[in-house]
Amino acid sequence: MTTFTSVEHLKQSKGADLGRSRSVEVPQSRIDAFADVTEDRQWIHIDQQRANAGPFGSTIAHGFLTLSLAAPFLNDLLQVEGAAASINYGLNRVRFPSTVPAGSELHAEGRLIDIVERPGSVDAIVELSIYAGDSAKPACIAESIIRFIS
Repeated sequence: MTTFTSVEHLKQSKGADLGRSRSVEVPQSRIDAFADVTEDRQWIHIDQQRANAGPFGSTIAHGFLTLSLAAPFLNDLLQVEGAAASINYGLNRVRFPSTVPAGSELHAEGRLIDIVERPGSVDAIVELSIYAGDSAKPACIAESIIRFIS
């Protein structure tokens, strides 16, 4: 985790490597629960028999399930002391370059790619790369905007 001692310290740290998050397991039960909550029950996610014969050889996590783990990963990677609050302001870009087979462990790596000053706040733009296991290719790349309110 990278801890910035103040919002001013954050503003001076564009380009900083934020390190690596903890790992989070994505078992089939989590994929099934996500399918139920989002009503996205495509067979590639929940029908193990059909998916085993499909293009990926197993069920895979939803891209949006992978993306939803951005919040805990960002909490692992970035803290700003002295900020009154931080909020998820949104995303600039999201891509899903590779799949996440059921049972994978995901982790994220982050980099502070930009700082945008606003009245009473600062937006930190973080490039977040989420990886399944030891894969060299990320399962998700997202530019996340975190607003730190002073």
